[in-house]
Amino acid sequence: MAQRVLVVGAGMAGLRSAEGLRAHGYADEILVVGDESWAPYNRPPLSKEALHGDLSHDRLVFRVRANASDVTWRHGVSATSADLAARTVTLSDGETVSYDALVAATGVSARRLQVPGPPQTAAGRRHVIRTLDDAIGLRAALVPGAKVVVLGAGFIGCEVAATAVKLGCEVRCVAIDPYPMVRPLGPELAAELQRRHEEQGVVFHLGVGVAELVGDHHVTDVVLTDGTRLETDVVLEALGSHCNSGWLEGNDLDLADGVRTDTALRPWRESGMLDGVAVAGDIARFPNLRFDERPLRVEHWSIPTDTGRRAGAVLAAYLSGEGYDDVVAASWEPLPSFWSDQFDIRLQSYGMPGLADPDGIRVLEGDLHDECVVGYHRGEELVGVVGVGMLRVVNTYRDKVGHPTPTS
Repeated sequence: MAQRVLVVGAGMAGLRSAEGLRAHGYADEILVVGDESWAPYNRPPLSKEALHGDLSHDRLVFRVRANASDVTWRHGVSATSADLAARTVTLSDGETVSYDALVAATGVSARRLQVPGPPQTAAGRRHVIRTLDDAIGLRAALVPGAKVVVLGAGFIGCEVAATAVKLGCEVRCVAIDPYPMVRPLGPELAAELQRRHEEQGVVFHLGVGVAELVGDHHVTDVVLTDGTRLETDVVLEALGSHCNSGWLEGNDLDLADGVRTDTALRPWRESGMLDGVAVAGDIARFPNLRFDERPLRVEHWSIPTDTGRRAGAVLAAYLSGEGYDDVVAASWEPLPSFWSDQFDIRLQSYGMPGLADPDGIRVLEGDLHDECVVGYHRGEELVGVVGVGMLRVVNTYRDKVGHPTPTS
């Protein structure tokens, strides 16, 4: 009988999972459902060059590989619940879909600030930037002379701050951290990047939170916990994310931070791993033996592709009944990577810099105040590397990151 794989999540991880299934010989039905109206597109440029330039879907859309041209896509519909024992998923339009194998690839949503204030909408001048529609709404508000307050000083917040300055806006960035981007980069590099932002006109309010967003129908002022009052035309809430995993509740899974899995991306349960289901993309919390056995959730750009391909290989073997145990046991140690463009700064990273010891961060090559490569160490192990410029040089460190498990 014909089989069906249901992929819940129509982003990059869902697309790569479908392509991975086809690449590993699965030839029956693949149905992909997702809550956005758009076909899968590239998200990182939304806070970088696309926000400054062309936000058209045609420019950002992923090309679907020929082997997945027959995949069925249903846009504008989401999963509301799942019965993994019965192998069914209920959708927001009321339909219940049965499956032979399932990919959970629903990603993350933007976290919102929970303080008194106007509605959490673009009309209320409160923006987030996770989707193409978010970016289109934010771009319309970033007019020359606009007073922009960015809440959060991680990569997305700093990328948007840089873009807004280039568009002629007046930008202030608020964060509870002592430096922007300090958690992944460490204090020395973070302080240097703060200096470069300030040279371009970004004003930082650090070590302080938000007490109130003032305004009836839209934000007019942001009041900080130290009493500072910032007049604003645009507020961007760049405060991190929360996992879209609620539809999986009630199935005895570990949903404490995304969905805990094994290295085959099978959901973890106290009674044992769940075959026939794979978790891909930002919600997957898996052990990566390149670093250690702890299950970690990683939102780096490379992870949707790596996990999608792995999910496709595992489920294709599961459905065929051929070589499944070998595929599950195969070594899989992805190397997380990301990049960030801020003004004329190009950051390129490999590995997990956040795993480094506090005293394990040091410049490997170059000059911290110009172009450089910074290494992040846990003991003697290089767990991450970040290049400020020096792209060819930082690329030479890729294979030195982590301790890949030897294969027999």
